[in-house]
Amino acid sequence: MSRSGFIFLFIILFGLMPFSACKSKKKLHAPSPAVEVAQVDTVNVRCKLDYKSAKTLSKHVKENELKFEWLYAKANVETLIDEKEESFDIKVKIRKDSAMLISIQYVLGLEVAKVLITRDSVKMVNYIQKSYFKGNFDYINQLLNTDIDFDLIQAVLFGNSAEFHDEETRLKPVADRQNCHYLLSTERKRKLKKILQGSSEIKDELQVLTLNAENYKIINNEFTDQSTGRKFTAAYGQFTQKDSVYAPYHVDIEVLAEKKAKVKIDYVRIEKNTIQKLTLNIPAKYDAIQIQKK
Repeated sequence: MSRSGFIFLFIILFGLMPFSACKSKKKLHAPSPAVEVAQVDTVNVRCKLDYKSAKTLSKHVKENELKFEWLYAKANVETLIDEKEESFDIKVKIRKDSAMLISIQYVLGLEVAKVLITRDSVKMVNYIQKSYFKGNFDYINQLLNTDIDFDLIQAVLFGNSAEFHDEETRLKPVADRQNCHYLLSTERKRKLKKILQGSSEIKDELQVLTLNAENYKIINNEFTDQSTGRKFTAAYGQFTQKDSVYAPYHVDIEVLAEKKAKVKIDYVRIEKNTIQKLTLNIPAKYDAIQIQKK
């Protein structure tokens, strides 16, 4: 499998490779300036919205996130990547902060792939090409020039925030009275060393959360890579009390980078705290995926 094919497959599987970039010998453009959220309230008031401090908003975000020990979900997924459309179904099984199994099949039932993700490993079986991959996030991030980890994937799929710095100096609150939302900008805590080209400086990714003013659920989660200006946005809707779970049943993901991608996830079922089997068997006759670096 070529490196571009590997990137394409991972975008389809996860829908959230916000900063993947084919390395090039061409000179990179100067990075876009960092996005900052203003610390003043918006004008043109349209609703009554009390000011909340950054610490208060941070506290409410964490209190109102989807909490679980085990999670099972089924969803219909549509992707648009480089003008190519794909539709498939996924099943997601998670043990919180530990392991995640994602199964992918086409709408007619043909099994495509399975991915088992833990905090320190990634295993994937491609049933179409009868191949497999074994690696870890350090290898994947170095290969694809990304900065993803288990926490980011777990958070984005179900409308939670990736772990962020909650010191007052790094949080910026806004009471957006025009749209009747709260905004909270912060910097994501980095567990993986960012691979930067031409610079030894390591910068945090800016995360901007848009919050429902009534229940503080995240309705928009935006990440910006300050070193390149690449952007990843996840918008959440159709919050529903279903199967004893209050969660977003619709997710719109958009990636603005060298590869542009849009992903729509419509959950048909989300179930909490039922123990799941998280195993992945690799058939003996399958070939290891050979990834070509460029």
